[in-house]
Amino acid sequence: MAKRILDSYASDFERYTKNDLLESIAKSEGRALACETIGTIRPMLGDITNAEFVSAMGADILLLNIFDVCSPVVEGLPKCAPMDTVRMIKRLTGRPVGINLEPVEEGSQEETDPLWQISAGRRATLENARRACEMGVDMIVLTGNPGMGVSNEAIERTLRLYKEELGDKIILAAGKMHAAGILEEAARQIVTEKEVRSFRDAGADILLFPAPGSVPGITMEYVRELVTYAHSLGALTITAIGTSQEGADTDTIKRLALLCKMTGTDIHHLGDAGYAGMSLPENIQAYSVAIRGIRHTYHRMAASLRR
Repeated sequence: MAKRILDSYASDFERYTKNDLLESIAKSEGRALACETIGTIRPMLGDITNAEFVSAMGADILLLNIFDVCSPVVEGLPKCAPMDTVRMIKRLTGRPVGINLEPVEEGSQEETDPLWQISAGRRATLENARRACEMGVDMIVLTGNPGMGVSNEAIERTLRLYKEELGDKIILAAGKMHAAGILEEAARQIVTEKEVRSFRDAGADILLFPAPGSVPGITMEYVRELVTYAHSLGALTITAIGTSQEGADTDTIKRLALLCKMTGTDIHHLGDAGYAGMSLPENIQAYSVAIRGIRHTYHRMAASLRR
């Protein structure tokens, strides 16, 4: 039986199956914190990966963005075989690791920051998903980076393929934290109850929604309805801050945290854009304290990897 993620140590995460991890998140009643990092740019601490840094500040789950499963790069990571990159991160942090894969349609990308330019190993292909499983990834998040042209239809289609082929091997999360280059799916059209139902039917274990206050028109009441509906279908939820507000002041981040808490979400997500590469470290700690208090925040920060 899985413990609450609040009480789980590195040794627990090592033995957790997909269902164990989902149970661990659910048992924590809206107090799980996921932090996104980018490994392809210089880490904030130079020779320490951003994944290690966000873990030290209280993250329960690590999400790797701009992660190419064919040519993995995580700056600051000790040398290892490419296929061992995720396992090395897990060994250094003692945390579950997820990655973003993007169901990008050919020719749909906008002109955007070169940082987001898609590579073959970041596309949401079945081959890449299989490779992620082999690398030890615990969760695949089907979503889109800025301007990538990822549609909800493409997400649903990919979910069905992954569910059929990968079964219970890996957690599947799906949704968008902003329009991702599809203007027809902006604001309150990013995710509706229709998508919640279709994504869940297609195999999503977790539904991802923009955090209230992070996208124009996305209110706490609106997201709360989506979260409630997702829970009624047996899915968990993530509220995601992917609009660079993870780099706002701590007062703003605490307000967003409490809005997300009021939606009833299971996982709170902080994106990778403090300056660049991860949320501001003080915001990770402030967010954690806002949703679960000092005791659980410091417990996560202080727990030894040898436990």
